[in-house]
Amino acid sequence: MSIKMKNNKLKNLRYLGVDWGGARIGLALGDSEAKLATPFKVVSSIDEIEQAIKEESVDVIVVGKPLKMSGDERLSDEFNKFVNALKSKIKIPVELIDERLSSKAADALIGDRKTKASRDAVAAMLILQSYLDGA
Repeated sequence: MSIKMKNNKLKNLRYLGVDWGGARIGLALGDSEAKLATPFKVVSSIDEIEQAIKEESVDVIVVGKPLKMSGDERLSDEFNKFVNALKSKIKIPVELIDERLSSKAADALIGDRKTKASRDAVAAMLILQSYLDGA
C-alpha cells in the first residue's frame, strides 16, 4: 500500500510491527515497496517506540492483537491500556492484527541457535509480514 502525494507521486510507507508483552516489546520494520518485514529490536516502553518511529520515519504501526485459538478476544486490561496510550501519544495510524501463534512460530524459526534477533523482534517481524502480505 502506498499513498498518493499532492504531486501524484506515490509515497513508500514505512511500517513498524509491534509484538507487545508485559516485560518486552518486540519491534520489526517493513515498507510498502519491498513488502518485507525484518526484526528490528526489543524495547520496554512507549517512549522507546516513539523514538524508533522518529529515527526510522515510520508511517503506520501494526500491533499484534492477542486472540484465543477460537478467535475470541483475550485482550487484557494491560494490552488495552498499552494500545490506548500508544494511540494517544503517537499521532500516526495504529492497526491491530491477529497475532495467534506468532511467538511459537518465532521459536520455530530461531530454534536452539543463538541469533542476533530476539524472539520478540522475530515475532514482531511475523506479525508485520502477515499484515504486509495481506495489504
